[in-house]
Amino acid sequence: MTPKDAQERLRILQFWERHGLSATQEAFGVSRRTLYRWKAALKASGGNPAALIPKAPIAKRKRGKNRDPRLVKRIRELRTLYPNLGKERLHRLLAPWCAEQGITLPSVSTIGRIIAEAPDKMRLVPKRLDARGRSKPLRPRVRKARKPKGLKVPPLTLWALDTIERVRDGIRRYILTLVDPVSRCAFALALPQKSSRAVAEAFKALASGQEGKAQPIQLAALSDNGSEFQGAFDAMLESMGLTHYWTYPKSPRMNAHCERFNRTVQEQFVDWHEDLLFTDLKLFNQKLAQWLIDYNTVLPHHSLDLKAPVQWLMENHKECQRYWTNTIRKAVSEWLAHQSQPQWPEIVVNFQGMADRREPRPTETARRGSTGMR
Repeated sequence: MTPKDAQERLRILQFWERHGLSATQEAFGVSRRTLYRWKAALKASGGNPAALIPKAPIAKRKRGKNRDPRLVKRIRELRTLYPNLGKERLHRLLAPWCAEQGITLPSVSTIGRIIAEAPDKMRLVPKRLDARGRSKPLRPRVRKARKPKGLKVPPLTLWALDTIERVRDGIRRYILTLVDPVSRCAFALALPQKSSRAVAEAFKALASGQEGKAQPIQLAALSDNGSEFQGAFDAMLESMGLTHYWTYPKSPRMNAHCERFNRTVQEQFVDWHEDLLFTDLKLFNQKLAQWLIDYNTVLPHHSLDLKAPVQWLMENHKECQRYWTNTIRKAVSEWLAHQSQPQWPEIVVNFQGMADRREPRPTETARRGSTGMR
């Protein structure tokens, strides 16, 4: 397909052939030299209109960078003496030195370009030592995909994840929460350890539960920068070709829907069943699954015009029937039961075994002993 600019130029050349040079210049305001240049380019290409596509105006002669090596050396010396000194302060320190050496003082922006042109950016990083006094290798800075501002996605395609931590007598338990910011559908699972493998298995169970007979859904995940969302979980998303959005550090508002659900699930369920969380994790998850059924199908939400999440989905997004049956309560009950009993408790049992085999820490033993004395 020929671009519009090339088509317009071809139309002007055809008008020139029919009506002459004077009429063309008067009608289109194109100079004689430009018309002949277009005609020559079209003829050289064998009449291909693509030859009339405008080219980017690039200077034939580019001015080279004339950097005084003494100036570059002095800037590096100053940034070594005063690590990573900024260009404005360098400009002030270079003024007397340039006057003494008879060198023209560069502008602030020029100093910034000199620093940027250096292979190492003239940046010094202090060496970090481990417990044995050996220098630690520097980790390369990895750019993470952040959630775009104002991102709009269909329901059940972007899942926000977070973890809740509870501590009792030195024992830690974690609750993984997942929320769809669009429909407010939410799910949760208690884990004995904050492991990226457990989170990966839980998200796989969630993704497999959404597989319908129609075309597969392209899912995405939104999480903070916790260790449970790195490692195996991030590798699993990459292997499945799914997008992983990260929130900025200390920015819980980027994951506000999940943070709000964390409060709800703690006030309405966890606080009332905290004993089970530390004594019988499997029974806790079974009761949590039953509460989630009511949360998604019965409890009204103010953000959904006082409708339950699944009711709102069925009324406003008919395509969601491809994943669940048309009966609202039966649909979520079967789907959540499939998630909560065959797959998720297996994850809990496996990681519970790992936690039981782990030797208790001295702090935990001391705390348990002190608790027993009470």
